[in-house]
Amino acid sequence: MNLNRGNIRKIRGLVLFTAVVILALLKFDLLWMTVIFCLGILRPFIVGGMIAYVINLPMRFYEKKLFSGRKGKPAGKWMEKCRRGLSLVLAYLSVILAITLVIVTVIPQLAGAVRILANRMPVLYGDLISSLEVIFEENQHLSAWLQSVEVPKINWEEMINTVVTFLKSGLGSMLSSTFTVASSIISSTVNFFIALIFSIYLLIQKEKLLNQFDRVLMAYSKPKVYKSVCKVFSLLNQNFSNFITGQCTEAIILGAMFIICMFIFQFDYAVMTGVLIAFTALIPIVGAFIGCFVGAFLMLVDDPVKALWFLVLFIVLQQIEGNLIYPHVVGNSVGLPSIWVLAAVTIGGSLMGVLGMLIFIPLLSTVYMLLKEDVNKRNKPVKTKEEDDHEKRKENFHTE
Repeated sequence: MNLNRGNIRKIRGLVLFTAVVILALLKFDLLWMTVIFCLGILRPFIVGGMIAYVINLPMRFYEKKLFSGRKGKPAGKWMEKCRRGLSLVLAYLSVILAITLVIVTVIPQLAGAVRILANRMPVLYGDLISSLEVIFEENQHLSAWLQSVEVPKINWEEMINTVVTFLKSGLGSMLSSTFTVASSIISSTVNFFIALIFSIYLLIQKEKLLNQFDRVLMAYSKPKVYKSVCKVFSLLNQNFSNFITGQCTEAIILGAMFIICMFIFQFDYAVMTGVLIAFTALIPIVGAFIGCFVGAFLMLVDDPVKALWFLVLFIVLQQIEGNLIYPHVVGNSVGLPSIWVLAAVTIGGSLMGVLGMLIFIPLLSTVYMLLKEDVNKRNKPVKTKEEDDHEKRKENFHTE
């Protein structure tokens, strides 16, 4: 059998790929530890890339709408030099302002509710004791039964020795844990600032970096592979941008619905609950339940009946949002049917928690679009030569 150079190269690549797969399976633990180690080193840059991608959306809006003249071009040389920096500052300030608004609105009222609950605990405890005394006076058999119950004797000396031994052995581990927590906080703070600086660099130089990536990809890949990769990345960018925009829009709509309805029905903590639900609704499908729990807790401190009616209001608005608003705002923005949105949230949450819920919807949307296009292409009816010649003659006839 004659083998040319092309076939030899293919066989060599197949053997090398098989050897790499077998080695990865045999040393899977070592490979996984290496991946985790590399991800730990690259974590600030990955987080910085995520921050840059999110900040890029409002920055792009400010560049196009606020600092552009006609046809999207900068209005003057000064504006051309400054609009990127001004848009970047405004984008970061917008995000910081939104987070500050949530903190200032939620934390003081939540702390006040906890303080009120702590002040009421002695009264509730006294009422409970009084109620128990009345119950025992009216039911003498309960008192007789309690007196007949044997209380186990407690060896206080042995208990004290056990506690002292535990403290002696646990003191070193407690100091070690404290040092570990402190170093973790310092490391996280340093990594956050590195990620923040890296995100600023990415946003300032994004066109240059994209051009460099495009040139490298074009130089080291075949035209067909280059075209496919560009198509996939374009779809990913479109779906992620549409998902973030749609999720923010849906959260604002849901929060406004709660504020308006709570004002109409005269519920307490209307603004705080609406802002908190809007913020937590950024987590797909399940996020609003966190805001519901906090709002119900605050109302439970003042009036349990109002807390119950608030739960009824939440269920009604959640049904409206889940069945009407969310599928149209978020589902249509990423081109994904509602059932697949639910599947993406479930799978992503099981694998990666909250981050998986946010990532898997646009990822699944991209896979869905590519699969749909390929299926339609494969199911397209094949025309015979006679049908093709007939259509060409029709086109020529209409052209003449």
